[in-house]
Amino acid sequence: MNHHEHDFQHLREAKLKFMPGDFRVLLPGGFVKCAVSGESIGLDDLKYWNVDLQEAYASAEIAFKRYITLGDEGGGE
Repeated sequence: MNHHEHDFQHLREAKLKFMPGDFRVLLPGGFVKCAVSGESIGLDDLKYWNVDLQEAYASAEIAFKRYITLGDEGGGE
């Protein structure tokens, strides 16, 4: 990675692998998109995601509404 790529890395959408309680960065970037609202979420602010669907959510309210909407389709054990 050259110096210019590092400077603009935060402007690019990251690709993440969501795991229970954590995530792994597959492609560096500064944010991900909420699967419901499309809102950009800074990685430092990312707190809510669905491991089975590999989706990020901007807030607890959005995550809960998505969970309710999916019902049994949302995966899990």
